Amino acid sequence: MDSVKLYFKYLKLSIESQLQYKASFVMMSIGHFLMTFVDFLGLWVLFERFGNINGFTFEEAALFYGMVHIAFAITESWTRGFDTFPNLVRTGEFDRILLRPRTTVLQVLGHDIHLMRIGRFSQGLIVLVWAVCKLNIKWSLGKVLLLIGAIIGGNFLFSGFIVLQATLSFWSVQSLEIINSFTHGGVQASQYPLSIYRKWFRKILIYIIPLATINYFPAINILENNDLLNYPNWIGWISPFVGLLFFILSLFAWRIGVKHYTSTGS
Repeated sequence: MDSVKLYFKYLKLSIESQLQYKASFVMMSIGHFLMTFVDFLGLWVLFERFGNINGFTFEEAALFYGMVHIAFAITESWTRGFDTFPNLVRTGEFDRILLRPRTTVLQVLGHDIHLMRIGRFSQGLIVLVWAVCKLNIKWSLGKVLLLIGAIIGGNFLFSGFIVLQATLSFWSVQSLEIINSFTHGGVQASQYPLSIYRKWFRKILIYIIPLATINYFPAINILENNDLLNYPNWIGWISPFVGLLFFILSLFAWRIGVKHYTSTGS
C-alpha cells in the first residue's frame, strides 16, 4: 500500500508540473487529437471508396478503431517512464533509482506520466461511442465487461511491449525501431479487422504479436458476427487475459535485465 500511495504522489506531482503551462497543455492535447483524427479520416475515405471491406462496414471498423486507440492512449500515459528509459541508462540516472528502497518498476513508472495523451484518448472514445450508437448491438452485461476487458487487455499488451523495449536498453541504449513497429505499427494494424490480412500476417498477429486477442476476437463476439477465420467463439471471451499475461511476462524479462545491468561506468 505504501508503494501505491507513492505512485499516486508521483502522479499528482506530474499532473501539477504539466498544468503549470495550461495553454501549452491544451494545445498539445488538441494536437494529439487532430493527429489521430487524420488516421480516422483515412479510415473513412477507404470505406467511402469501397463501401465495405471483406464484409465489414465502416461502423464496425470504427469499433475496432476506438477500442485500440483508447487502449494505446492509456498505455502512452502511464508507461511514459519506460518509453524514455534509455535516457536514464545513458545518463546514469538508473543507478540512483537502484539505490532507493522501492521497486524499480514503480520508480520508472512514476518518473514520467504523460497526460497530454488525453487528446488521443478523447478521440478514440468519441469514435467508440459513435460506433456503438450506430451499430445495432444487443448489449448485455457480458458484452459490456468484454468491451472494457478488451481495452484493459490492450493497455497491458502495449505496456508489455514498451517494458520489453526498455529492457533491451540494458544491452543497447539506441532506439530500437523494431519494438515501435509492434506498438505504433500494432495500433495501425489492429484498427482494421484481422480477416482482411493475408494468412501469414494473421498468424503473426495471433500467435507472435497477439494483437488479435485484444481487439479482433472480442469485437467479433460483441458484434455477434461469424468469425471469418473459423476460430471458436469462446476465444473472444478469454482473449483479453492474454494482454495481462504478456505484461506479466514482460516484467519477468525486466527483472532479468536489471540483474544484468552493469552501470554506465561514468
